[in-house]
Amino acid sequence: MNLYLSALLFFLAILLPSGKGMFGNDGVKVRTCTSQKAICFFGCPPGYRWIAFCHNILSCCKNMTRFQPPQAKDPWLH
Repeated sequence: MNLYLSALLFFLAILLPSGKGMFGNDGVKVRTCTSQKAICFFGCPPGYRWIAFCHNILSCCKNMTRFQPPQAKDPWLH
């Protein structure tokens, strides 16, 4: 059973830093970050620019309006 729990935690740890989840991730709204029109993630997803840290562990990321990479497109939208 420890192997199953370890595999589940490993799988979740892989998904969290990228900012992507099974149903999408809108990030966390923190006042210091939203004042700069940005949002906090565990790591900036593609198409977002890193600005600062939020609460020492999260990254304050702002959506790039110009020169977005092809990976920034949401694969679930048509």
